[in-house]
Amino acid sequence: MMTGVSRSWWVFLVYGIVAVLCGIVMFLWPGKTVLALVWTFGVLSLADGVVSLVSAMRRSVALPGWLLVLYGLISIAFGVLAIMQPQAMASALLWVLALWLVIAGLARIVFAIQVRKIVQGEWLLALSGLLAIALGVLFFARPGVGLVTIALWAAIGAIAYGLVQIVAGFRLRRVQTQLI
Repeated sequence: MMTGVSRSWWVFLVYGIVAVLCGIVMFLWPGKTVLALVWTFGVLSLADGVVSLVSAMRRSVALPGWLLVLYGLISIAFGVLAIMQPQAMASALLWVLALWLVIAGLARIVFAIQVRKIVQGEWLLALSGLLAIALGVLFFARPGVGLVTIALWAAIGAIAYGLVQIVAGFRLRRVQTQLI
C-alpha cells in the first residue's frame, strides 16, 4: 500500500503548487477574489437551495418541510443574486451571508436533535450549527469585517494548505526513493 501511495507524490506536489499560486493571486487581487468568492457562494447556494427544495418533497427527511423550503428559497435567491449581480452582491454579501448562516445553523441544530438517536456524533452537527450561527451574528454585529479581509484570509489558508501539500509530496517522494 505504501508503494502505491508514495508513487502519487507528484499529485500532492502539483496540488500544493496550484494552491500556493491561487493564494498569491488572491493576495495580489483581493477585489477580484471577492467577486470570485461571490460567484462561488452563489453557485454553491443555488445548488444547496435546489437540493433542499427537492428534499422538502420527500417524507423521509428529518427536518420539517417548512424549514427546508424556507432555507431552500433563501439559498436560491442568494445564489441567483450572487450570479447575476456579483458587484452589487459583494457589498450586501455579509448581510445575506449572515442571514444564510443563521438559518443554516438553526437547520443543522434541528437536524442534530432529530437524528440524535440514530446517528453517533450528532453533537458535531449541532456544533457546526452553533458555529454557523455565531459567524452569522458576528457578520451582523461587525459588517466592517469586510469581504476583502475574508479574501485575504482565504489567501492565507490557500497558501498554508498548499505548503502542507508540497511538504507531503516531498515526504512521499522520499519514501518512494527509500522503497526502490
